Amino acid sequence: MGYLTGFHAIEERIKSGKQHGPILLAKAGPRAREILSLAAEFKIPVNRVGTHDLDRYAPDHRGIALEVADSGGGVDISLAEFIAGLGERKDALAVILDEITDPHNYGAILRSCDQFGADLVVTRNRRSAKHAEVISKTSAGAVDWVPTAEVANLPRAVEDLKAAGFWIYGADMTGKAAYDTDLHGRIALVLGSEGEGISRLLRDNCDGLIAIPSHGRIDSLNVSVAAGVLLYEVRRQRK
Repeated sequence: MGYLTGFHAIEERIKSGKQHGPILLAKAGPRAREILSLAAEFKIPVNRVGTHDLDRYAPDHRGIALEVADSGGGVDISLAEFIAGLGERKDALAVILDEITDPHNYGAILRSCDQFGADLVVTRNRRSAKHAEVISKTSAGAVDWVPTAEVANLPRAVEDLKAAGFWIYGADMTGKAAYDTDLHGRIALVLGSEGEGISRLLRDNCDGLIAIPSHGRIDSLNVSVAAGVLLYEVRRQRK
């Protein structure tokens, strides 16, 4: 059991229909009252608690928290189910996260995936970021909407995607400019870890590397910022 405290995170969890509740309310400011109206619509119970009690359950609350039974939301799907469900679709977009361990980065990437219409996020089940509350808050609730597949072996997942007609592009500053790369069709973007980048096995399995040309004095963008730029470029090309 855990608690969501971000306003957006609470709202999106309620709308998603996943298991949750009750709401714990210590004080009702304007945003909290909006959530209470939503809770009434979805028949979510509200328990009045003291501020000190809520401090103990959810220290970073803003007067309100939502009790959740699961570990982190998400729309879980197997990679095989995702591929089978594509049918005859020509354009599809998957994002492969290679050892993203910072929950803030993970949440921000999920938010961009939601905004730019990624069809699937693939992570390795033992090493990815797992801090549910931070992810939910940073993603502004997108964690409850973006389909995610956890796999034991990312290189094997890449091979499965290739067999389904996906072109695999790794994000790397030595690659070809993203805007000079044809990103139509079935595409999977590989994003490497904050410190090490894409692992060697995954890098070797990529069909190509793509980069974001820049003119800064530091050597690279934060991985979540890079994800947003690359996802936008895919959508820009596809319009």
